[in-house]
Amino acid sequence: MPVRSVPGAASVAAPQDGKLFAPAAARNAEVLCDLLAEVAPEQGKALELASGTGQHAVAYAARLPGLCWQPTEVDEIRRASIQAYAAESGLSNISPPLPLDATAPGWSADHAGQDLIMLVNLLHLISESEARTLIREAAAALAPGGRFVIYGPFMRGGELTSDGDRNFHAALSGHDPAIGYKDDFDTITWLQAAGLELVQAVEMPANNLALVTGKPA
Repeated sequence: MPVRSVPGAASVAAPQDGKLFAPAAARNAEVLCDLLAEVAPEQGKALELASGTGQHAVAYAARLPGLCWQPTEVDEIRRASIQAYAAESGLSNISPPLPLDATAPGWSADHAGQDLIMLVNLLHLISESEARTLIREAAAALAPGGRFVIYGPFMRGGELTSDGDRNFHAALSGHDPAIGYKDDFDTITWLQAAGLELVQAVEMPANNLALVTGKPA
């Protein structure tokens, strides 16, 4: 994934006791765990793309102990933070974080057979072509019957539906015209083109959306 500069509001992670702390991750961890408790398989291999600070990884692993979690992150400093959170948690179902550019073609070959793939708050920070590549690779990495969950802010039917979303999208696209909110219908189309089926679209707090898709068994 190209190293993109984004507005400060899009990426807030402050050092805290040797780890990075993102307030947004702290706020949404519980609702994401609640979602996964409903839609994720109970056992198997779970791959987290763009894991960020590691706050989500330990929350998922604690809430879904039957899944073996593999965090990934392109940034070395964030991988160190993920490892610190994992070590502090004492959980045995989190593997050491791996370097992975989720927008690069071909990564699925090294990560095949996933029962769950989770992606949080990334699509609006990458270009459309990168998003489509990520989706194709995630679909290829899923085992038959596996689930792919995408969470974040979206346009709804081509419209930005709150002042906060309009302001954030304008800040993103003004900073880099290649990035910004993706449309929910477009994203579903890209998922279906990759061979995935929409299981459900779940309205989430703060006007976010979770797209839950599955790979046919």
